[in-house]
Amino acid sequence: MKRNPLQRMLDSLTPKYPPALTKKVTVTRNLRVPMRDGVELVADHWAPESGGEGLPTVLIRTTYGSHTLTTTPIIRPIARRGFQVLVTNSRGTFGSGGTFDPIRNEREDGLDTLDWVLGQPWFGDAIILYGPSYLGYTQWAVADKVPPQVKAMIPIQSESAVMLDFLRPDGFALETPFLWSFVTDGQEHPLALLKHPGLAGRRKMLRLMRELPLDQADRRAVGHRVDFLQHSLAHDSESPFWAPADHSARVADVTIPVSSIAGWHDFFLPGQLRDFKALQAAGRPARLTVGPWAHSMTAAPMEMGMLELLDFGMAHARGEQPTEREPVRLFVQGAREWRDFRTWPPEGYAPQRFHLQPDGGLATEPPAESAPDGYRYDPADPTPAVGGSRFQFNTGSVDNTELEARPDVRTYTTPPLEHAVEVIGEVEAEIWFRSSLPYADVFVRVCDVNADGRSFNVTDGLTSLTDADRDTCATVKLFATAYRFEPGHRIRVQVSSGAFPRYNRNPGTGEPRGRATQLRPADQTVHHDPARPSAVILPIRRD
Repeated sequence: MKRNPLQRMLDSLTPKYPPALTKKVTVTRNLRVPMRDGVELVADHWAPESGGEGLPTVLIRTTYGSHTLTTTPIIRPIARRGFQVLVTNSRGTFGSGGTFDPIRNEREDGLDTLDWVLGQPWFGDAIILYGPSYLGYTQWAVADKVPPQVKAMIPIQSESAVMLDFLRPDGFALETPFLWSFVTDGQEHPLALLKHPGLAGRRKMLRLMRELPLDQADRRAVGHRVDFLQHSLAHDSESPFWAPADHSARVADVTIPVSSIAGWHDFFLPGQLRDFKALQAAGRPARLTVGPWAHSMTAAPMEMGMLELLDFGMAHARGEQPTEREPVRLFVQGAREWRDFRTWPPEGYAPQRFHLQPDGGLATEPPAESAPDGYRYDPADPTPAVGGSRFQFNTGSVDNTELEARPDVRTYTTPPLEHAVEVIGEVEAEIWFRSSLPYADVFVRVCDVNADGRSFNVTDGLTSLTDADRDTCATVKLFATAYRFEPGHRIRVQVSSGAFPRYNRNPGTGEPRGRATQLRPADQTVHHDPARPSAVILPIRRD
């Protein structure tokens, strides 16, 4: 299968891990791991054929099946490179007992699994927690309370509160929890891969996200209730319902060494940076690597994960120190190079306001007196999501030319840059906004316009307003980034009212997101004058 140009670029930038120590491995399947309530989880044990007894154990806890096409490519390379691996199936999945209740019951099951591993005859004296996405979240669920035999953890594109950032009351990121609900609901059915929402089921899923009400989507699609979908629609991130799933308050208490691998276009990036900052502030042994990938670009971050496992993980398993490096390693997009820093955010970058100007301008100077700009947002024809941090469709940095030609997207652009502008750190926007309705969203995106005039997204974010029918300064937190705008390029800011289906379209009615059935178009206004100076704030390198 041909890889797209971006994937080929990532392949060329990402180191490949060393050759395997052995090609032959043995697998003991369907081990029974008892939990404290009597439920048994199913697990597989992998080891080199020559014998794995006493080798460091990599523990992987998954909801995607211990011997599926999703999991096996992660496990096999590890077992060939000096480790034994135990992979367990989450409660209620792939033969494990109990009821599947994703993200809310991983803590006790994880701690019980660790206790069981310590009593096995093949166990040596070291465990490394490892894995991407949900497999990374299961590490955070236990990380503050692990036994001393756990020597390190390597979460890849994951964070301690997993899905909760999608469920914010001020910005419901519909696509990922919606699609993931159907992935986990149908993954054990025959030919599930061929019906995967990101493959054959893509058009069906897009149609389901358009049909209202959303809380009937599961019955329309599969004929039965899908619990996680219903919970996601009924409970926002501040609901006590999700308290068992949120481990972010425990991160500062994690004492084992942590190496986090993130992506600039991965939807878990905000939480992953939050986790690292908590470890950093508490003085814990932690390091962070952020590359130019999105969540669906699995090859590059998994190769980076393997490098960390062989260096950082193996060293700590042996009581040694890994290869010395600065705690923070970032891929600077635009410059296309890796850089090391002592902290996140890095020192040496100061906030610079880029103000929206009349006639579509963007400049560091405050705006002059000017009339506002307007556009009409129609949730029946919602502004589409193009690129960015999406589940699987059209991810990462892509050409925004077609999007920017829509009448419901306003753009503001600098003249060609005389000098390079390097941006590394947290990004925020303050947009003075008004709508004809009280309920409206403000989506802000920063783009790099290259010399041939094509615009590529760098970072973005959305916030929902409930008082938008008066002049309001909407504060929008964009994803952090590391990007170098080259001389001759231009910096562009987009302002719109959505990115569907990545974010749920705002119906304009204030109805609960699961039960909304009415769609009301709205007339939106963006101000840029001395009294209402809309701007994006970029952390610019100080020379």
